[in-house]
Amino acid sequence: MIRISQLKLPVTHTEEQLKEKLARELRIPVGQIRHYEIRKRSVDARKEEIKYVYQIDVETAQEKKILGRNRHSNITAVQKNEYHFPQPGTLALKERPVVIGSGPAGLFCGFMLAKHGYRPLILERGDEADIRKQKVDHFWKTGELDTKSNVQFGEGGAGTFSDGKLNTLVKDPAGRNREVLRIFVEAGAPSSILYDQKPHLGTDLLIRILRNMRSQIMDMGGEFRFRSQMTDFHVENGRVVSLEINGKETIPAEVVILAIGHSARDTFALLQERSLLLQPKAFAVGVRIEHPQEMITRSQYGTHPPKVLGAANYKVTHKLDNGRGVYSFCMCPGGYVVNASSEDGRLAVNGMSYQARDSRNANSAMIVTVTPEDYAGFHQEGESPVLDGIAFQRHLEGLAYESCRGKVPVQLFEDFLKNKASTVLGEVEPCIKGAYELANVREILPAVIGDSLCRGIQAFGRKIPGFDRPDAVLSGVESRTSSPVRILRDELQEASVKGIYPCGEGAGYAGGITSAAMDGLLAAEAVCKKYMNFG
Repeated sequence: MIRISQLKLPVTHTEEQLKEKLARELRIPVGQIRHYEIRKRSVDARKEEIKYVYQIDVETAQEKKILGRNRHSNITAVQKNEYHFPQPGTLALKERPVVIGSGPAGLFCGFMLAKHGYRPLILERGDEADIRKQKVDHFWKTGELDTKSNVQFGEGGAGTFSDGKLNTLVKDPAGRNREVLRIFVEAGAPSSILYDQKPHLGTDLLIRILRNMRSQIMDMGGEFRFRSQMTDFHVENGRVVSLEINGKETIPAEVVILAIGHSARDTFALLQERSLLLQPKAFAVGVRIEHPQEMITRSQYGTHPPKVLGAANYKVTHKLDNGRGVYSFCMCPGGYVVNASSEDGRLAVNGMSYQARDSRNANSAMIVTVTPEDYAGFHQEGESPVLDGIAFQRHLEGLAYESCRGKVPVQLFEDFLKNKASTVLGEVEPCIKGAYELANVREILPAVIGDSLCRGIQAFGRKIPGFDRPDAVLSGVESRTSSPVRILRDELQEASVKGIYPCGEGAGYAGGITSAAMDGLLAAEAVCKKYMNFG
């Protein structure tokens, strides 16, 4: 197979024009191209004519001859890197594996275990996706929160109510990334996610995909139980032997995959109480910022952007002289800021987009990294220092809730700079799911975080014209960027209690939908290497 890299075409090109370009690059007739597969597609907007940049694998006759006469570095021989699931191990399982959580890590772990004959039981504290959406919509409309089923908890995990980004920077020699994307396509995602540089799904499409994946898993022998939270577990001789569900039911368990997500604070406390080895980790906090999507798109694609490109995104970072970094996270083109709370009396925000990305605003998290040293001052007496990051998150979320009595606090950037409450909006009208109110968002944050955000956003204004506009809308608090805790695991992916396999964002080994799903595959592989399936 021949790989052609850096192949450029106008974004309005046809399939026939792509084939003709491939043939010209290889110096062969179009008819000699047996098959081609797009591996990557990115956008080059540096010049007036915006182009797609492709990496494409081509099958054709006489490949050695073609490669021999093409000495260009952009034309190379390549072998397909296919994902391979391991052969089952030799130890017999008495009980089926139990997966705790149905976010990306739990879902993809469960999918792969079901596919290979392990008949997993998947427990989820929240509701299935369609019911969960009803609960979330009700919360945004009324403020009545279901603490078991919300933006953080339920089928699909926190990523269900996000932009649905699928890009990842995780190195992937085993091919797990593409396998995750392939499974998504099989469940109803567009095939373009296999090659787009920044693929996304959107909340509406994700819900349909979740429904399809659940059906696939059940057809392969898996089982789902919703509104079923692990409230305790029992250990004998250093191994897990059973789980307590909803505080009243006990089920046997010898293999437990912990895919609990970054907001399972009660479960983290349980793990600490039961002496699993945990450690605090760095994460990031800040605000969300909204701009007109038209402004962002013009800045990225010029004054007359091709409609085929849709709403433009951005990624910005800035290193301050105080050593802190300010950066964008979970950027949502044509999206919404959402009230993402999961605990009574506390408020957190996140961002989401639908598949069409057709909201009038772009939004992104503007965040600053905090370390265990930064949040040690929020230690709660009687609690383990491992949980200090959770105490810090709760402190900020409590202030955010109190500032506007449960409504999302909103502030203009010019007022954020002055550290005073906003009283009137400018031209930028917030696109927020849930009630909001003008307030002083900056006073929610520690001074070093607020100061860093001011300087970072001003720096971004020098990169994207208008980014630091006075009426850009800030909302807070963005506190759920990643898990504040890591569940330690060994080279076999097991925790300090044998039979427990931590994975995904909640375990502290992933960040985002795709990397969490990939870690779920890794957990399934670890179980398979050790245990026989049920045939």
